[in-house]
Amino acid sequence: MDNTETITGVVKLPDRTPTKHDIATGRDPDRVKIFDTTLRDGEQSPGASLTADEKMVIARQLAKLGVDVIEAGFPIASEGDFTAVREIAKSVGNRDNPPIICGLARALEKDISRCYEAVKHAAFPRIHTFIATSDLHMAYKLKKTREEVVEITKETVTYARSLCEDVEFSAEDAIRSDPDFLCEVFSAAIEAGATTINVPDTVGYTTPSEFASLIRYLRRNVRGIDDVTISVHGHDDLGMAVANFLSAVENGARQMECTINGIGERAGNASLEEVVMALHVRRQFYNARMGKDNKVDAPLTNIVHKEIHHTSRMVSNLTGMLVQPNKAIVGANAFAHESGIHQDGVLKHRQTYEIMDAQSIGLSENSIVLGKHSGRHAFRTRLVNMGYEVTDEELERAFRRFKELADIKKEVSEADLQSLVNDEVRLVKEAVKLTRIQIQCGYHIIPTATIGLILVDDDAEKTVTSTGTGPVDSAYNAINQVIEDIIHVTLLEYKVSSVSKGIDALGEVAVRVQDGATGNQYIGAAANTDIVVASVQAYVNAINRCQLNNKKPKIHPQYGNANSV
Repeated sequence: MDNTETITGVVKLPDRTPTKHDIATGRDPDRVKIFDTTLRDGEQSPGASLTADEKMVIARQLAKLGVDVIEAGFPIASEGDFTAVREIAKSVGNRDNPPIICGLARALEKDISRCYEAVKHAAFPRIHTFIATSDLHMAYKLKKTREEVVEITKETVTYARSLCEDVEFSAEDAIRSDPDFLCEVFSAAIEAGATTINVPDTVGYTTPSEFASLIRYLRRNVRGIDDVTISVHGHDDLGMAVANFLSAVENGARQMECTINGIGERAGNASLEEVVMALHVRRQFYNARMGKDNKVDAPLTNIVHKEIHHTSRMVSNLTGMLVQPNKAIVGANAFAHESGIHQDGVLKHRQTYEIMDAQSIGLSENSIVLGKHSGRHAFRTRLVNMGYEVTDEELERAFRRFKELADIKKEVSEADLQSLVNDEVRLVKEAVKLTRIQIQCGYHIIPTATIGLILVDDDAEKTVTSTGTGPVDSAYNAINQVIEDIIHVTLLEYKVSSVSKGIDALGEVAVRVQDGATGNQYIGAAANTDIVVASVQAYVNAINRCQLNNKKPKIHPQYGNANSV
């Protein structure tokens, strides 16, 4: 047992020296820090590419949510990624009570310098650099020896620290690395100036007990580890990411790297809302295991819980990745009770079947926010309260759509309003512009769609009529006829959901398409009271994203040539 442990099952870390960020923002230095990588690892979900404007909207909301670190992107990946990270650093990174703005960089000087150029504008910038440490990755991806990896770690962390005071070092595939070699690499990183060391479960392979053992082993054997923050990163391939993180926290980790709604590559990342609410609901349990007074009711993170639901909705809307109804914390059924026994119990005393209040995550039944007589000032004020900062042009477009919706619906909910604004934020540079839709369908009638589109490069409208198995299929067939000379896409996924209740509810449609030329996937989304119109708009949005991103190829941080630019 090392000298920071008191009794079995309780981990008391040395008193933490407040960082400059802790002091400036008044945050508890002994908290569990929340590192959000929605804009970097989350965006690597198939199809979930975000524009710079969309990233900025989410970054502002993450700051309002109270995350400690925003990993805004991988600056060397593309000019667009660099610009997005830089603008987030300039804006969100300099607001009152700002988060740390972080960029990812491979263990290459060109990556690190490019990363610093993007994040340096923030009040509290961070460089996050990484290199693989498992024998599998070193042999087949890096083609480096252990000695070479240790030397690269020393050189690149030293270089990063020469640029920036706050440097995080990650050992990619740490879980499948030799523990003694991992200790050697982490020791070298700390000696070179790393202020945070990250232990990633890159492929979602570990279990809670294994993660706990590894964190304890590192704390005993890594030189200088008491002077840095231990962070964890993990994927959900076996469905254990959240459990793994909580186990790591019990054993000395004090930063968790997660994403909103758990989005990310393959099965996704550990879900921010799940780890945060687990620490909140069971704070007495975790206080006791973290060497704190278990009678103290102080929060263990800096997260503003009432912003969780709104943040989840925003990320779902802008990425087009819908949240399944039974998702913990933020799913539509998370606070719903159908069983008669459950309903009876909840009516008698809510805690019989609910361990947390829906309002604690910002979920409110008070849905009527504006009416058709509301003016622009009230509309803008409501958007600001919801976390949106829109330009005059965006406001005008959204307000016009709000008025149209208010004429159709008697009650406009916050969810409706959010969906309308997200539609405006989602707009990308158009290669294809929709001008008209006409559908004919019914019982014993062949579904027929007439679609009008403008190919922007030609600046000429084309009108095509096609049939299909239904109204949406016939519309998509018509669109494909118009665009066949510029791009070929295959529809992989089509989802429809209702934004609010009632027959006049807005319908949200999300589609995932695959570019036939590159194999890349893109998501398009749209909302409309007419579900066929929403379906067509979502498909056109996906096609435009496909065209936009094909002109700006991006580097993936983990795949391909390790030395590629």
